[in-house]
Amino acid sequence: MQRRQFTFGSLGLAWGLSVNWGMQAWAVDGNSKNYRVGVIGHTGRGNYGHGLDTIWFDVDRTEIVAVADANADGLQRELAKLKLAEDAGYVNYHEMLKTVQPEIVAVCPRQPDQHHAMIMAAIEAGAKGIYVEKPFVRTLREADEVLAAAEHRNVKIAVAHRNRYRSELQTIDQIISTGELGKLLEIRGRGKCDRRGGAEDLWVLGSHVLNLMAYFGGKPKSCSAVLLQDGQLVTKQDVLEGPEALGLIAGNELHARYLFDTGVVGYFESIANGEIGSHGFGLQLIGSKGVIELRCDETDFAHLVPGNLFEPSQAGRPWLNIRSTGVDRTEPNPEHVTRVQHHQVPCEDLIAAIEEDREPLCSAKEAAQTIEMISAVFESHRQNGRSIAFPLEVRENPLTLLD
Repeated sequence: MQRRQFTFGSLGLAWGLSVNWGMQAWAVDGNSKNYRVGVIGHTGRGNYGHGLDTIWFDVDRTEIVAVADANADGLQRELAKLKLAEDAGYVNYHEMLKTVQPEIVAVCPRQPDQHHAMIMAAIEAGAKGIYVEKPFVRTLREADEVLAAAEHRNVKIAVAHRNRYRSELQTIDQIISTGELGKLLEIRGRGKCDRRGGAEDLWVLGSHVLNLMAYFGGKPKSCSAVLLQDGQLVTKQDVLEGPEALGLIAGNELHARYLFDTGVVGYFESIANGEIGSHGFGLQLIGSKGVIELRCDETDFAHLVPGNLFEPSQAGRPWLNIRSTGVDRTEPNPEHVTRVQHHQVPCEDLIAAIEEDREPLCSAKEAAQTIEMISAVFESHRQNGRSIAFPLEVRENPLTLLD
């Protein structure tokens, strides 16, 4: 529990106000600074993500002042959507950043191939904070460069792994620390296992799961993994340019094992057309006295299933809702869930991080760790399933080196 206690202790504002989120994020006095927001999207190439352009209408003390979109038609539609004048639109985001110099930049495209360049340009232009869609970037080299530049300029970067902002995580920490779950035996995660199963699922949806897995497990120490294509080990011939501008991917099935610095072992699996619907998207914290089910992006996010999973039960086991105030209770602030899902809470936390000179709750450093966990799957498979130590030596996409 040491890592999680440090996290909450150092981010007192974010979690200290979790019960009140949805009503008012923080008290605003007459001297509070307002922030000008520049939005970067690209119609036809990732668009504007999951509402990262419009959320600023609902974030106090922010004003959208400009938008950049290399697609001229898309730019016109976005100007109307954001209720901006014609001169607030730019086809070149470099020009927008240089001219407007916004304090906060929203890097919106869902596709990650331009994230690195957009983030670096925002840092260079003097942005104080950046909110970026996931996946964060495509390689560890890109992550290294972003982290170094952000540290040099003291720029705060938050990544849109929304589940990290759910207040139920506090309750789960308490369940684990008090022994109610018993001994934490392992963590199991899955993507949606739909047509995208395998490497694509790992990138697009698994990034959410791996981010949460490390939250509970700690820093990853090693990874061993295998990639399969139609039941056969992936070879160089199976490597292809992935959809969603993900870069090189391979395999429609994967099985990965992580060892974390707390001693906990985590597993991530994805099988194309796994016939489980979206119900498996998330992770399980398997303890000797019960299981905690986390269902990513669902309104009913967390459940406790009491009892030893390995002991037969004739009566069945209930799924008890986990809320911000405890297990099997009524949520006193249901609006918080909506505010997290719509990115309002993460954006407010980014502003608080700027003003308190701290890392956002889901920072670029944590997102880079997630990218490293994804890369480790490819690197382990490239080395015939060998256990790969963190940090990885290979900083490019390991599939480029597959024999």
